[in-house]
Amino acid sequence: MTRRIVVLTAGLSQPSSTRLLADRLADAVATQVSARGEAATVEVLELRELAHDLATTMTTGGMPTPAVEAARELVAGADALVAVTPVFAASYSGLFKMFIDVLDPEALAGTPVLVAATAGTARHQLVLDHAMRPLFAYLRAAVVPTGVFAATDDFGGAGSDELGARIRRAAGELATAVVAAGVVGLASEEPAGRGGSAAQQDVPDFEDLLAGLGQ
Repeated sequence: MTRRIVVLTAGLSQPSSTRLLADRLADAVATQVSARGEAATVEVLELRELAHDLATTMTTGGMPTPAVEAARELVAGADALVAVTPVFAASYSGLFKMFIDVLDPEALAGTPVLVAATAGTARHQLVLDHAMRPLFAYLRAAVVPTGVFAATDDFGGAGSDELGARIRRAAGELATAVVAAGVVGLASEEPAGRGGSAAQQDVPDFEDLLAGLGQ
């Protein structure tokens, strides 16, 4: 089976350290998926190229342009997502958030996601846990335990080896989540209104509980 990995990169410059990190993560994930006996295709979404379309979408009542609609469909059909953003004002970039805002609320439900960020200094590394994880938790995505933060110094010198180790660990976690049996989003769950789970059906009536306390 071929697994479809979609990479979101929100870097604004070209070349971009954000795109550099995204490419390293994509290569590592594809390698890790292959090592588990399956193939992987990687498709990169450069959000910088969608900037005008996203602005048009946001200012026309949410009606997506053809380019935005194609990007939405690409993300919704992904087996896994690698999301990489530069840090601005201690959080993800506005461009990154604009794209997340135009996604269908259910587009990433149950989808394995690897979060990553770049910044000038290590002072911004908490963006992964304080901004990106809550964002994808709201979308009910399955964020892997290891996030990857890269400051400028991490791309050379002593920090490079540590960054490489973090990339390999995070990629391994995402590959495991993708290849694992049953990682198909929420489609396999019993829909609401069809009887629910056994736990839901066995919940006693509240008045019965009160009556039992009085005995």
